[in-house]
Amino acid sequence: MKSLTRIKQFGLIALATAALGACSTSNTEVTSRDNAPYLTQAQAMARSARVSNVSYDLNFQLDGSDSFANQETVYFTLSDTNSPLTIDLNRANIQRLEINGHVLYPNYNGIYLSLNPKLLQTGDNQIKVSFTRKHSTNGEGLHRFVDPVDGRVYLYSHFEPAAAQQMFAVFDQPDIKATYKLTVRAPADWQVISATREDSINNDGDFRVWHFPVSPKLSAYNFSLHAGPYHMWQDDKSGPYPMRLFARQSVAAQVAPEEWFRYTAAGLKFFENYFGVPYPFKKYDQVLVPDFLYGAMENAGAITFAEGHFLHKAKMTAEQKQSLAGVILHEMAHQWFGDLVTMKWWNGLWLNESFASFMGTLATANATEFDYAWRSFYAKGKQSAYEKDSRVTTHPIEVPVPTTGNAFDNIDAITYSKGASVLKQLRQLLGEEVFRKGVSDYLKTYAWHNATLDDFIGSLAKAAHRDLHQWTQDWLYTAGVNTLEASYQCSNGTISSFSLVQTPAATGQTVLREQKVQVALLRKGHHELELMKTVPVIYQGANTQIPALIGERCPDLVYPNYDDWGFVKVKLDERSFATAQSQLANVSDPLLRSMLWQSLWDSVKSGALPLNDYLDTVFVNLPKEKDYTLIGQILSTLYSSKNWLEQMAPLHVDYRDKAIRALAQMSLRLTMETEGNNDLQRRWFNAYIDFARDSESLAHLQELLQGTSKLEGVTLDQDTRWRIVRQLNRYDYPGSKMLLQQEAQRDHSDTGIKAAIAATVIRPEADIKREWLARIQNESGEAYPKLRIAMANMYPAEQQLLNAATAEERLQTLSQMDKTKGPVFMRTYAPTMIPMACNNGSVDRLQQVVSNNPQLSVITMRTLMELLQEEQRCVVIAEKITR
Repeated sequence: MKSLTRIKQFGLIALATAALGACSTSNTEVTSRDNAPYLTQAQAMARSARVSNVSYDLNFQLDGSDSFANQETVYFTLSDTNSPLTIDLNRANIQRLEINGHVLYPNYNGIYLSLNPKLLQTGDNQIKVSFTRKHSTNGEGLHRFVDPVDGRVYLYSHFEPAAAQQMFAVFDQPDIKATYKLTVRAPADWQVISATREDSINNDGDFRVWHFPVSPKLSAYNFSLHAGPYHMWQDDKSGPYPMRLFARQSVAAQVAPEEWFRYTAAGLKFFENYFGVPYPFKKYDQVLVPDFLYGAMENAGAITFAEGHFLHKAKMTAEQKQSLAGVILHEMAHQWFGDLVTMKWWNGLWLNESFASFMGTLATANATEFDYAWRSFYAKGKQSAYEKDSRVTTHPIEVPVPTTGNAFDNIDAITYSKGASVLKQLRQLLGEEVFRKGVSDYLKTYAWHNATLDDFIGSLAKAAHRDLHQWTQDWLYTAGVNTLEASYQCSNGTISSFSLVQTPAATGQTVLREQKVQVALLRKGHHELELMKTVPVIYQGANTQIPALIGERCPDLVYPNYDDWGFVKVKLDERSFATAQSQLANVSDPLLRSMLWQSLWDSVKSGALPLNDYLDTVFVNLPKEKDYTLIGQILSTLYSSKNWLEQMAPLHVDYRDKAIRALAQMSLRLTMETEGNNDLQRRWFNAYIDFARDSESLAHLQELLQGTSKLEGVTLDQDTRWRIVRQLNRYDYPGSKMLLQQEAQRDHSDTGIKAAIAATVIRPEADIKREWLARIQNESGEAYPKLRIAMANMYPAEQQLLNAATAEERLQTLSQMDKTKGPVFMRTYAPTMIPMACNNGSVDRLQQVVSNNPQLSVITMRTLMELLQEEQRCVVIAEKITR
């Protein structure tokens, strides 16, 4: 059998580099526009060099129909009239255009208006444009949603990276900040929310007219408008800023406003103290919205949150509360870092997100009950960053962004979690107070302006009185995660030599970084693995000697990144690895326990530890684990294990059936044993549902759903019922289709409709797959949020024959889909619809697709390369199984 060793890493890296290079868009210096849908950085910089002092006077007419109207006036100062000027406006039906008092027929291509320089003047200019436009239904621009429960219409805006032009004529780039004056005519029962609080509302028959004062200076993507018959909660007593929360009427009962207001008030107090800068806006609104593309968005003073992430039909678990607090505080950090001080161009987006991820976690750990937030960050976000940074498609944190169409090419775990980890270790290196002072100085210096990475690093360097040029080069402009290993010798029971060995990220790479870590020595005790000593170390280069450990008692385990200060993959020495595998249950420190579990899992992914040996360790140790966060971390590895075992068929089928059945039985047993602990019991019960594939487990789930069986302490809320229905339909358990139909009759909500789509599409039926594939690939008129659900459920790992039936067709049309569907669509389509099979034939097929399609977009090519690497990993893991 062929294995991964036949494809040398260098060759794979070369293939990835060539493929991604071929699909990248070069940043040309040509600044004139050529009807291309995206604005280049060069064009943006040329425009911002000419345009300043911008303000928008917006007048919207909203009536709930599928279109809206706007009459706007744009004021700006122009430095010269030597060439045409463009202003962005997407797919509008223009009714009137006036430039400095001259009414004219618009020179408009559906993407931007070209303004004749003869009608412009050096100095102040005024443009008036009136138009109508269809609402969007894909989560961008001014999105329209009709509630299936009561027929009410809700609107919300989303502009990042460059979708404000879908709502009004705008210089749609971050470094042309502007003020916004807003008037909105909307139905009388609607709320209207924006960056400022309305200063008057006037009745106009069945409508009301909302007047908003001039906003502070904002980049276009930070401005917003949300409107509809939203239910509103208000808290004016928890702090100096009035706080409001909005949600659709039909889901209002699922909202816990007291939790939202509590975390929001705590965060505002924490950030004002930390930054030394008052909250930049006069009020704090938060809006739960449907069909949202992302988790949340930091619109100035009017933050939007995805309903699907933060609405629950049962009492929130600790994990759900922590997620809510973390995202509230992430978006709140953006109000200073992103809204008050904004990047000049989209290459700075990573710094916005990294900083908000870092500060959001810091605030969660210090201002809420979740003082273990950094452990959760390690278990989830940081592991995602390590994984992404270990791919052949890894990229530096700071990368060029040629056009607005490339703004989200590199928005991933490297952008968010690696960036946050790097800032965390920089804080350790510089010292906590020095780091805080540098951040505070940065915000004060560049308030209401645009800034660059050099500006941020310069503020930190000044506060620290040290040169950070090399640090910046090594950490921000170089990709990959390095490895750290302890190398030591013992003589007569004590350490005779000790050093830290740093190896580069990958073969052919040479960058060795500087960072500060803690080295921990542990030994076996009677009842637990005891911590003997910790030593802080700043290491750099290939080998760093640690004389402070000479003469210490020879340890049973060395962990060279204790307390997780650094961003580095730890390779345990042979003695420490054996201790970790045998002593997991005896490690009292939950973060260290988490790290040791991760070391074992990393060994599985690298092929060093057979998957069956890892699962044996799980079956022995996991039932003893009581830490909620750590159980979640280990369960995520078990879901991956199940997925691999399903994909490997027909290899290891007997072992697969036994192992997954054992996981289901373990989860059921622990569900029963944790009665009284709602959080743990729900975690284990959800795991039981997800691992159920044998007839006995599926029959039990059906009985629970129908009420003929029960588990003490377990209540089947609507979300859980759908989870069971989906699992029963996934494996086509007898009667499951009827249960799906019955559940759909019970639940007419938006979440119910989407859950029914998921349960339908996941069924192992060829006709269903064909029908939905046609809807996905063709212009079927189906709303993108529903197509996204269908794509995610189309080809579960065990449905290999159904996947194979259209695999060649999907690969042959991949290039055309990539060309016509755009980046938002392809971010879901590529990872879900490119076929996987965990065999060498699939590896060869994906390699051929890479070679034959150099024109693919960066996002799609990167996804393809990562799936190829994942196929190779799965093949190796299959070969290493010893059962």
